[in-house]
Amino acid sequence: MKTNWLKKGMLVALALVAAALPWTGAFAAPAQDPDAPPVDEGNSTTRIERLWMREQNSVERFGNRIERSSTMIDKIQAMIDKAEENGKDVDALQAALDAYEKAMDEAGPAYKEAQAIVEEHDGFDADGKVTDREQAVQTLKDLGKQLKELRQQVGQPGKALREAIRAFREANPPADNAGDA
Repeated sequence: MKTNWLKKGMLVALALVAAALPWTGAFAAPAQDPDAPPVDEGNSTTRIERLWMREQNSVERFGNRIERSSTMIDKIQAMIDKAEENGKDVDALQAALDAYEKAMDEAGPAYKEAQAIVEEHDGFDADGKVTDREQAVQTLKDLGKQLKELRQQVGQPGKALREAIRAFREANPPADNAGDA
């Protein structure tokens, strides 16, 4: 008898909790175009300053990637040479590496231009604070355009190289050295 009363009490409590919860759905804000700086309400410049910091970091990451690319290319070339000596088919891998190397060479001028925009920092002071809102927005647009160009130049060849390496490794798994010990 007590169990029926307990069950009914739990059902009533659960119904009350469910009735108190809102039944409206939550929707995500629409995605922003990464090339366009955000529109601030009023004269707030905090969002522009945050976007400026993010874009500066992107330029720095591209610089690091370009600097490390020659070392990475050399390592991959050594791997290709060794695989070729062992009689493996490396034509697709070599073509992907050559395309990536060419893309990295061609990305140099676009990177230097992006770096020049960061160094000039029109509309921003040395600390990244907005001094002239209109100039700052234009600087962000120009930098966004350069970063987009860099991504287009390097992105597809980089992806193709990763896929070629993955396909080569799947086709040529390393020899099992467990019996050598």
